[in-house]
Amino acid sequence: MTRDVPEDPRAARTRARLREALLAECAERPLAEVGVAALVRRAGVGRATFYVHYADLEALAVDACADIVRDAVDALHAWRGRPDPVRAPAALLEFFAGLPPHAALYRTLLSPGGGGPLGRVLHRDLRSRSLTERRLAGASDAPLVASAVAATFAGVLADWLHGLIEVSPDQVAHQVWQLLVALHASR
Repeated sequence: MTRDVPEDPRAARTRARLREALLAECAERPLAEVGVAALVRRAGVGRATFYVHYADLEALAVDACADIVRDAVDALHAWRGRPDPVRAPAALLEFFAGLPPHAALYRTLLSPGGGGPLGRVLHRDLRSRSLTERRLAGASDAPLVASAVAATFAGVLADWLHGLIEVSPDQVAHQVWQLLVALHASR
């Protein structure tokens, strides 16, 4: 039996410092060039403390980028009522517009097609949210559409970040929105 145990505030603060330090390091150099020594120095924690919280730099990077996953899932579900089939919700436009500052890090963790460690987290969380909403709506195709929505969004996001889709943030938001609305409308 698992219980929701409140997180130790000290551990939460340490992880937040490590995430902030990683984002600052990655603003200056690619993740592959970031070392644990420089990272812990910037975060003001010991090397052993880093390893108490994370197995490696990739695990920290995925955790640091977890907000992008939450933001993406929330942006895709930010509308109420009947969705506009052409225009993306404002939250989705804001999501894509906010990606460039850390795009290099996201590209490292999200491979073309939507794979990679961040892609797996995005797919899992988006599929779960879509599945819940489709089931609440009584859709018999809930698992299929939830998988298609997650794969489509993760793939388009990754390909756009990697420059395989050469459009503006607003354009990609509207285009991926149109695809997702069409998937939800399928019977």
